[in-house]
Amino acid sequence: MRTLVVTNDFPPRQGGIQTFVAALLARRPPESLVVLASRSPGWEEYDAALPYPVVRRPTGMLLPTRATARAAADLATRHGCDTAFFGAAAPLGLLAPALRAAGVRHLVGATHGHETGWVALPGARGLMRRIARGLDVLTYISAYTAGRLGPALGGVTRMAQLSPGVDVDHFSPAGDGSAVRARYGLGEAPVVVCVSRLVPRKGQDVLVAAWPRVLARHPGARLLLVGGGPLEGRLRRAIAQRGLGHSVVLTGAVPPAQLPEHYAAGDVFAMPCRTRRGGLDVEGLGMVYLEAAACGLPVVAGTSGGAPETVQDGVTGHVVADPRSPEDVGATVTRLLDDPERARTMGAAGRAVVEQRWSWTTIAATFADLLEG
Repeated sequence: MRTLVVTNDFPPRQGGIQTFVAALLARRPPESLVVLASRSPGWEEYDAALPYPVVRRPTGMLLPTRATARAAADLATRHGCDTAFFGAAAPLGLLAPALRAAGVRHLVGATHGHETGWVALPGARGLMRRIARGLDVLTYISAYTAGRLGPALGGVTRMAQLSPGVDVDHFSPAGDGSAVRARYGLGEAPVVVCVSRLVPRKGQDVLVAAWPRVLARHPGARLLLVGGGPLEGRLRRAIAQRGLGHSVVLTGAVPPAQLPEHYAAGDVFAMPCRTRRGGLDVEGLGMVYLEAAACGLPVVAGTSGGAPETVQDGVTGHVVADPRSPEDVGATVTRLLDDPERARTMGAAGRAVVEQRWSWTTIAATFADLLEG
């Protein structure tokens, strides 16, 4: 069995979908794969190191055009592909008829969360139904996204869960955060860490607003905000206005390879995500919660979308009832800092859950089953 992977989201371009697709393929037999993707800076060097062939269309955005359809069909024919996988079903799943005509018998398309917004809009919902109708399997990442997609698409094609996984060797309690602590002058202080893009949905603004409440009980604590994004300027102004410059650190963007040491610098992980724009801006799952748990940290999550599915409330961390409330967020974080032993027990429980349910070994087996039909 050989699989044609058609994806716009592929390294070296960075992003959650890119990481997801690359990790899935890394766990497949190399001789079973051929990839059709778009170009991004550094693609030649990246592809040269891969054990399977990658064909790059001369574009930075792979769309379901006639030229892309011809290229995909030609690859499927030349390499004898009997299965196909769309790294993001919307919109590339529209290529399904061309691939079936080229002899592909089994097609799987992935969704990642943003598609829940598509099915909420009449025109986009019709397009999603057309895409789903051309596939044998449409995957979803969480029970939340299944609940949003199912009413519109469940009767059109088979739906199955395929969540991102965690590299439990890369993200591990054995990680060393001492260099990060030294770099930012954190010393031996209790540290609350948040790893994510700085955008309103993620809740870093509420963490900053809540931080004076945490400091009232733990005056030596530090808040480490890891990541870059459009909210950075507003966060820096809020930190300065509240006089928090001595206890809140913004690192800016951090390379993926350095994330484990940033998690390891923390004692508690917190990202109080919230749904925005009438449900169109929502957390599909929240891989950072699982990465943090894999590193042995207790997790404080928000209520948006699938985020609560990553936390066993009261066992591996807490889901804040109102992630828009600085009072609720501050109180939840403070309770974990109040009882370090309980926090460590939660972190250990989170690590065990990730190893059992969310490791790439488990996810890769699910992916294999879906490809084999």
